[in-house]
Amino acid sequence: MSMTGENKIKGRYQGSGRGFGFLIPEDGQGRSDDCFVPPRRENGAWDGDTVEGELLPADPTRPDRSTARITKILSRGNQKVVGTIRKADREVWLQPDSDRLPLPIKVVGKTRVRNGEKAAVAVTSYGSDTRPPLGTVVETFGPAGTRAAAVESILYQQNIQRDFPQPVLDEASAIRQSVPAAARRNRLDLREKCVITIDGASSKDLDDAVSLERDGANWLLGVHIADVSHYVQPGTPLDEEAFTRGTSVYFADQVVPMLPVALSNGICSLNPQVDRLTLSCLMTLSPDGAMLDHSIAQSVIRSAERMTYEDCNVLLAGGDAALEARYAHILPMLRDMAALARALEKRRKARGSLDLDSSESYIHCDGEGRPVDIEARTQGESEGLIESFMLAANETVARHLFDLKKPAVYRVHEKPSPDKTETLKAMLSPLGYALREADNFSLQKVLEASRDKPEAPAVSTMVLRSLMKARYDTENLGHFGLAAPYYCHFTSPIRRYPDLMVHRCLHALLAGKLGPRSEKKLAKSCEKAAVQSSQRELAAQTAERDIDKLYFAEYMEGHLGESFQAAVSGVTKFGLFAALPSGVEGLIPVESLPDDHYAYDETRMTLTGEHTGRSFTFGMELTVVCVAADASTGRIDFRLPGQENAPGRSEPAPRPQPQARPERSRSDRRNSGRSGKRRGGKPAMHVPKPRKKGKKK
Repeated sequence: MSMTGENKIKGRYQGSGRGFGFLIPEDGQGRSDDCFVPPRRENGAWDGDTVEGELLPADPTRPDRSTARITKILSRGNQKVVGTIRKADREVWLQPDSDRLPLPIKVVGKTRVRNGEKAAVAVTSYGSDTRPPLGTVVETFGPAGTRAAAVESILYQQNIQRDFPQPVLDEASAIRQSVPAAARRNRLDLREKCVITIDGASSKDLDDAVSLERDGANWLLGVHIADVSHYVQPGTPLDEEAFTRGTSVYFADQVVPMLPVALSNGICSLNPQVDRLTLSCLMTLSPDGAMLDHSIAQSVIRSAERMTYEDCNVLLAGGDAALEARYAHILPMLRDMAALARALEKRRKARGSLDLDSSESYIHCDGEGRPVDIEARTQGESEGLIESFMLAANETVARHLFDLKKPAVYRVHEKPSPDKTETLKAMLSPLGYALREADNFSLQKVLEASRDKPEAPAVSTMVLRSLMKARYDTENLGHFGLAAPYYCHFTSPIRRYPDLMVHRCLHALLAGKLGPRSEKKLAKSCEKAAVQSSQRELAAQTAERDIDKLYFAEYMEGHLGESFQAAVSGVTKFGLFAALPSGVEGLIPVESLPDDHYAYDETRMTLTGEHTGRSFTFGMELTVVCVAADASTGRIDFRLPGQENAPGRSEPAPRPQPQARPERSRSDRRNSGRSGKRRGGKPAMHVPKPRKKGKKK
């Protein structure tokens, strides 16, 4: 909170859509409790606005609750609003999608929109007690009530563009799709080495390859990453667009790439049996995985095999004679890789790296893009192998740049805050787990104690939510989750801009071009990239999460009335969130819970019946029945068996937003050392028709 006077508060206004709201104080200024804003005391503020407020005298009926009124709106949080077009009496209105923005916005200016169409308006006036808010249509997405329109509106709200500007496409198409002899000059030639890629079967953008050789009693591990920076030069249309996007965005069977497919699936993809330019991190490791030496080089490779996780897992498990015969020339290397990966994982655990079990959902779609199945993605031995090697390369490159005191973009993850630690202690206590400190070893001890027990997923999720959000920074602050003192993202320049910046830093260093002036310029570029990439990563995560919910809901529309085993994944005052093993999540409204009035304990995350004493807690196993699903909003409603006709909320309940996940030594490969191939998605040019633009006034 910022204090501008004894009773003044600065913060964010959170509307409820029912007249009242809350003033959420800014962090770090001595006040953590939210202030209730009564009806007609919001002074025209909308949900998301940055405001200044004034404390009011305590309400005698609620002496424990702080109350405030809004005195000034400092900045607007809703300059554009998405909703549904409604026409009445020759007037055009937009009904906002957000239930926290209940007032319709009157559409002004010339526009051609249809009744019932989903659209976005730019707000030109926020209205008053006597005048409605006004806005002009800036984008349309198709008929409201459809998943397709909802997907496009989510992308729009997060400023994620499917289509590339023409100058970017022109530059990409002009790049030669083969490596000329001149480009190979002065590079370490590794084309005769046994280098392979291991990816998902549907992946098209293969940006990392690996090799492993004996070096006496030691290992020589090579991690070879596509040299995207050779093709994407600073200040070009390609670079500016990549900076703006910051990251590729993955959902269901689609991808909105950071780079055009001519690069991401073409000359920058480490396809088999063709020359490709790379940056190689060559690490000498002891038999037990200790780092003995390393070098980093501009290189050229020729991948010998395009392996899949599925085939590698079968090969490592043994028992498929035909597959073993097909890959006999690399099978010994694969087995050595698996052994080295186990040694690396053992060392990470010994230093305190957190082993958080958190599976992703895999959405299977038919030829028309409709979800036909959803399952939890599991990690096999080959996925863990690649994960270990990428983590090792990222740590090595970060240490290399740090020791030389050269510019870099680090991936940082700080220790949990005291508030988060206390909350975690309170949540773990009812499950019988004591936590003294939130250090790596104490947290890992709790995770190990819960392993193979019914509450293990809940404990893992609790620990995950207690962690800080990983982000990018030019200062090396270490990585708490991995217990790594040095960490950066080096392994995925096709789909993450920070990796591209790290490559540029390495190129400048290797070429001896870092004089005082150029180093200062590069450091400034790193600072801008760190801020922009952190923001765009959050936007991508939000879009991916929200869009996946639409697919979940569309899938569940075909399973209404069916029963499922689930576990409580969230507890709020308005109900329980329950998650299926596949990752599908739905709401059980508190009004539908049987035969009691339930009190909410925010600290322990429980709902407890005041008369029966029955308690619903985080991680509790339940049987649920799916009673409703809406693919246009992503809302799924569950009920307990026998309560299918019980009442529920009339409007969608807001899901508490989780923290962006930090890297872990297992799973979540989008943001970890792995290059991020969560899914082999269709590029934007293959998805349904793009949104059409409305006319601007």
